[in-house]
Amino acid sequence: MDNEEMLSPSAPLSCSRMQPRYTLRQSSISKEIQLPAVFVHLSDIHFGQEKKGGARAANDDARRKLMGDAASVVAGLPSRKATGIIVTGDIAYAGKAHEYDEAGRWLDQLAESVGCEPSTVQVIPGNHDIDRDKITGAAEWMLTTIHDEGEEKLEAFLGNPMDREVLYSRFEGYLPFAKAYRCPLDCEGHNSADRRVELAEGRAIRFVRLNSALICTKGRDEEGKLLLGQRQRILEESVGEELIVLVHHPLNWISDSDDMRKFLHGRARVCMSGHEHLAAVDVEEVEPGCDILMIASGATTPDLVDDVYTYAYNVIEFDWDEPTDSLAVTIHPRRWNDGMKRFEADEGRLGGRDARFVLGSPYFRQGETPEKRADILPSPPQSPEVEIMVSQEEVALATDIKIDESEYQNLYLRFFRDLAEGDRLRILVDLGAIPAGLNVNFNHETESRLLRNIVKAGRFDDLKNTVRDALRGHMGTTGKEA
Repeated sequence: MDNEEMLSPSAPLSCSRMQPRYTLRQSSISKEIQLPAVFVHLSDIHFGQEKKGGARAANDDARRKLMGDAASVVAGLPSRKATGIIVTGDIAYAGKAHEYDEAGRWLDQLAESVGCEPSTVQVIPGNHDIDRDKITGAAEWMLTTIHDEGEEKLEAFLGNPMDREVLYSRFEGYLPFAKAYRCPLDCEGHNSADRRVELAEGRAIRFVRLNSALICTKGRDEEGKLLLGQRQRILEESVGEELIVLVHHPLNWISDSDDMRKFLHGRARVCMSGHEHLAAVDVEEVEPGCDILMIASGATTPDLVDDVYTYAYNVIEFDWDEPTDSLAVTIHPRRWNDGMKRFEADEGRLGGRDARFVLGSPYFRQGETPEKRADILPSPPQSPEVEIMVSQEEVALATDIKIDESEYQNLYLRFFRDLAEGDRLRILVDLGAIPAGLNVNFNHETESRLLRNIVKAGRFDDLKNTVRDALRGHMGTTGKEA
């Protein structure tokens, strides 16, 4: 075992910026005809909300019905299964670890019902994913200063490692949950764009995750007062790819929205949000041959259910429209019918428009023309897979060790989301991953390297069995099995 590979101590909160250079696919992308990529889009699922007086039984019932409804909608689509699940913020209600435990159990069940792996869940934070009990002393002063003085002060704090640690300490409960799903916050204030789906040869979508809760604090989260900062606003485009931006707060909540809107107009094709608990769809022609689609999911678990606010979510298909060389987005909006206590199609959401939006896609057109395959005998359509941008070490893992990548991703999720720190370290010790005398900060990055070393040593089955046994020993607290 190469000890140098795993010795890389970093900040206590493990908020290091990922520098993706290679891609690791869950399975090889076929050159055959591909089906649309299907995602279940949720927001504001608010686990833990009921402790503030919410209707727990009613919310649990609606979440249960959502699983069945999503399964039915997805089963009626050509792919018959989802590519993944997207949650645009407010997974928890108070940013506490036990709320994420509960959310993880429900997301596992939802993933199973729609036919995707639990590891395909993608998350971003919302204002309820902040632990406001952590906003004391230095954190409170920093956030007040940013609210009063603006972006220049935010940049100054982001440039100092100790200040960054204080700023991101409010996400202490969210961070390990998101990292287990391989959706870590970039704790230097940048966005994250490490997930990609190929829709056709040379035509792909890339998801960009933003943190609009970056400066949320006590009593000052008014509309128009939040701040993304220039590091997050910069969207990096690529030929042949169209960007799908995920952000919790709609632009009207963000003080630097004018510049963010310019980046969206010039470099993105879709923006998906939550927060306002009102579902909406809007498409705008930015210029001839260039459109942007804005999608708000509504709330999976709103604060109240009445004639205006109710349980809502979307099923969304992303596809390549070959005749126009464009990104096509088909939206299946779903809304709670309180009179019948069930989900159904939200007939009014699209305002009479067709559910399929063919968007002017300049970055598709700039790429090479996808190969025409009319001369090849038809093959069964292939479902697209999520590609995750990873480090060079993980690429080595994929090439050196022949394991099912989906199985590895799910084991990674179980290891970091469902096991306590002590159990994780015990497994690493038992499998010989920790050399004698090792003296490093055991944060997420260090444990990830040690986990990969076990697999690279050819002990994936041992790791899988050990994690399974550990989870079975914790059925009373996690309720999960590997």
